[in-house]
Amino acid sequence: MAENFDSDFKNHPLPLARIKKVMKTDQDVKMISAEAPILFAKGCEIFIAELTRRAWVHAEENKRRTLQRSDIATAISKTDMCDFLIDIVPREEAAKTTDAVRDFIIINIIY
Repeated sequence: MAENFDSDFKNHPLPLARIKKVMKTDQDVKMISAEAPILFAKGCEIFIAELTRRAWVHAEENKRRTLQRSDIATAISKTDMCDFLIDIVPREEAAKTTDAVRDFIIINIIY
């Protein structure tokens, strides 16, 4: 399967120089091979795509076609692998959306 994988490793949607600069902010990092930023770029690309998919599911559940910050916050709060982002995207953001959805469902059930 790996032999059939065709990718252009020279063109990236994320700037390799910026990734390398971020990597060098760690004091323990002395040297960075040429392949390392490429792998990080691909990892970031996959992570962003996965987080976007999870946020999109939440937007569709709320019958919207526009991603909002609250969709991303909810995706982060429901995904263990995103726990490191909890400090960046506060839980209150996701909680507000969850409360609004719960209230909407309760109102529709009552009436």
